[in-house]
Amino acid sequence: MARAGALLLVVLALPFAALAGFLAMGAVASLLIALRVGVLYPPAGPFVDVTGGRLATMQAGPADGPPVVLLHGASANSADPMGGVGHLLAARGFRVIAFDRPGFGWSDRPGGGADAEPAAQARLVAEALGRMGVGPAIVLGHSWAGALALALALDHPERVSGLVLAAPVGMPMPGPITLPWYWNLALKPPVLWLLTHTVGPPVALAFLREAGRRVFQPEEPVPGYVETSRAALVLRPGTLLANIQDLVGLTSALAGMSPRYGSLHVPTTIVAGAADPIVRPDLQAKPLSRAIPGARLVMLPGVGHMLHYTAPESLADAVSDLAATIRREAAPAPVR
Repeated sequence: MARAGALLLVVLALPFAALAGFLAMGAVASLLIALRVGVLYPPAGPFVDVTGGRLATMQAGPADGPPVVLLHGASANSADPMGGVGHLLAARGFRVIAFDRPGFGWSDRPGGGADAEPAAQARLVAEALGRMGVGPAIVLGHSWAGALALALALDHPERVSGLVLAAPVGMPMPGPITLPWYWNLALKPPVLWLLTHTVGPPVALAFLREAGRRVFQPEEPVPGYVETSRAALVLRPGTLLANIQDLVGLTSALAGMSPRYGSLHVPTTIVAGAADPIVRPDLQAKPLSRAIPGARLVMLPGVGHMLHYTAPESLADAVSDLAATIRREAAPAPVR
């Protein structure tokens, strides 16, 4: 009887041993992926100290040019907007500063999960700009960072001279995100941490290039995008965790922010691809343009979500036009 009981315990323990072994292999693979990605894509610009850590930047253009701050969307880093439209803006004479958002690229995330809030990230970016002596600046936010750019303008207006929101997320979602029960389990902090530090990176690596293709639909992907944007930086466990936290927390953040948009009095241009299937302009860009006083809406026919790569000239024109408007408004009235 004792032998039978012991055998039963061994049999019952086998699935748990297999799971533990699977997770252990995932943890080793994740470590190797993180090390490899770090070697391939080291920091590409100066760091800026902030409370509790530092933010990484990529910079281009003349130091005395009018400043433009680039903020990237989900699953990305500063190389994404810099590689798309940043160098074009630098060639036009702008001082371009692209930030790795907190927890992305090489930036720290001093508040952990609390830094998923756009307002928390805006506080860190504003602090970094203050330490750099930059601002007010035109702030260009793409996709998720549309919410970040808006938070920056709402809470730190002294750092913002104008907003260019590219395929932005800014309006409340139509309803709460409904997830299957197993996803709700996976999003519990201890389980989420475990997944992003074990099986998450290898799985994400397997789908990286396909994700890089799909994000351009319905347009053709730009050759070399995955390398130019240093997209593999998102594969590291801490960044995967930050990315999921940002996406899950955005719904409630937008619900709290959006009633304040009527108080914005900063020149704003919203640029969106009419064919964007990821952030649909009828649900985001168009109502957002009505919510912000005086906002200008530019719709690009046939363009999808990655307009900073597929229509960079149009986006750079929006920045240049906004800069000209700001200069005109700041010019002293002629003496009569």
